[in-house]
Amino acid sequence: MKGIKIAFYTILIISGGLLLTYFLLPTGPRDPMEFDDPQGKRRPVTTGDDFMVVTGTPWATDTAVGVLRKGGNACDATVAALLMINVTYGEAASFPSVAPLLHYDARTRRIRSYSGVGTAPKGATIDFFKDQGYDAVPRRSILAQLIPASPDAMISLLQDCGTMGFAELAAPSIEMARNGFPVHNSMLENFEMGMLTRLGFTILMPYNAEVYLNGQWWRPLHHGDRFKRPDLARTLEDLAAAEKQALQSGLSRNAALQEVRNYFYEGPIAKKIVDFHKKEEGLITAEDLAGYRGSWDEPLEVQFGEYTVLTNPTYTQGIALLLALKILEADREYLRQAGHNSPEYAHRVLQAIELAMADREAYAGDPAFVDVPLKELLGPDYAKKRRSLLQETAFAQTPPALTLDDSTHASHDSYDSSSELTDDEQSFLFPGKDTSYISIIDSQGNAISLTPSDFPISPMIPDTGLTLGIRMTQFRLQPEHPSSLEPGKRPRITPHAVMVLKNGKFYMSCGTPGGEMQTQATLQFLLNHILFEMDPQKAVEAFRFRSRNWPDAFSPHEYLPHTIELEESLARILKRPLEEKGYEVNVFPDYRKRFGAVGAAIQGETRLLGAADPREETWARGD
Repeated sequence: MKGIKIAFYTILIISGGLLLTYFLLPTGPRDPMEFDDPQGKRRPVTTGDDFMVVTGTPWATDTAVGVLRKGGNACDATVAALLMINVTYGEAASFPSVAPLLHYDARTRRIRSYSGVGTAPKGATIDFFKDQGYDAVPRRSILAQLIPASPDAMISLLQDCGTMGFAELAAPSIEMARNGFPVHNSMLENFEMGMLTRLGFTILMPYNAEVYLNGQWWRPLHHGDRFKRPDLARTLEDLAAAEKQALQSGLSRNAALQEVRNYFYEGPIAKKIVDFHKKEEGLITAEDLAGYRGSWDEPLEVQFGEYTVLTNPTYTQGIALLLALKILEADREYLRQAGHNSPEYAHRVLQAIELAMADREAYAGDPAFVDVPLKELLGPDYAKKRRSLLQETAFAQTPPALTLDDSTHASHDSYDSSSELTDDEQSFLFPGKDTSYISIIDSQGNAISLTPSDFPISPMIPDTGLTLGIRMTQFRLQPEHPSSLEPGKRPRITPHAVMVLKNGKFYMSCGTPGGEMQTQATLQFLLNHILFEMDPQKAVEAFRFRSRNWPDAFSPHEYLPHTIELEESLARILKRPLEEKGYEVNVFPDYRKRFGAVGAAIQGETRLLGAADPREETWARGD
């Protein structure tokens, strides 16, 4: 009884102390800044005659516009925009992030993919995690960190097709990180944490909390708070200084850019990453960092009527978009006749998405490690076989993927429908996960589509502002899975870039954040624009649906059979009819980022067009 009393009074004292702290310490805004937040606001299509920029934040868009006005090209503007997103939306697309991209060269009329996806450290094996007692790669752990990719991608892009230097392109982001920017709605949503969650975040990840909560767990973020990233500013300054020193010593532009890369992967920054991993029993070594190289690859593509849709190879989930389009290609007239976002239309598109995602789970993985039968999967015969599985009612579980001889490859039983967040995960979810997007067409007609991502759910590298993210959690610890963990392998990540040709000519650069929603949001946008001839902004703003009927790409790979989500305005039309077809329907407010945030830059017949999704701060500008 005495022990119970002591415990009771201890809890009472701690609770009282927390309440006293909450009421006595400041909880209001921090140095508020004026900001007209575009999130949630509809707008007309953006037009331009010289260039078009669409990015995930207004500051990144403005930065890219400044580069293009100074004579830089799409590659230069992309690097500047990416660094600004790393600052102004760093909890969604951190430095150094994953950064898969597509590049269109107007002179050669060629589209190439750059991987922008890190690899697993050499010490990362399935046996290692199993021996630690894990059934999936843990989140909120240093073990979730992949070899960083975006510095390599940026330098490769500048060396291959850029004209400007890293220091000049990084200058606006360094200034913004030092002086601050206003907290925006998407950032608020990502950090929508109660007081106890903020306290838990601070205890478990003190440096992350220092960066994102200013070390004040009792004080929530407020819209318009001035938010600074001084440590990240210093890190970017150090990288810029490495380039300047190399140029002063007489090295060429490309050699100086290589020195920026070396400073990160083999120099002082690498040492800080390795030292922290040694201290925290992580896996990344100096050899892992020095040995990392991204690669230029051929993109995947399919025809959809007069359009050719291209995306990154199978180290991303982009193939699922192509598979869904192939299933729906023969149904174009049916979809038009059914009517946009009618129950029949939504049901057919949802089933195509679910069939494509089943194939993603069965086949897609790093092509350096996995023999993916692309010719067969993207061919007309396989699409026809998949279409034969379409039915009048909802799939009760993830539909099976087929082997090439028509037998079942991945049965329903191979998915664990009981996979849910553990009590530990639910108690402190911490910042929300997200991604961002960049789409640029320059005055010469060159274009970039890039989808950067990563978030501060694992420990950040102290005193650097670096967030290595949790992309190791997109590996599986089952050897038979195409995205199974192996040293040196890329996980099959959700971010992917998209480009579209029309009658063989470059037409569009597009993409979106959203994890499992990325393929679904891009598919619905393309159908809106291509089948229903909506202008790109209306196509972006149209209400969306979302399926959850397959294992989530992130551990613990949550799986919600026959479950879909609808934006509230769409639910008024679709909820009852889809429930009658067997779907479990969840409804969410309109224009929230869980339904994606599509950006698109289009080479129109007479002018450039831009579309920016109001579900986030996505912003388009043309000139």
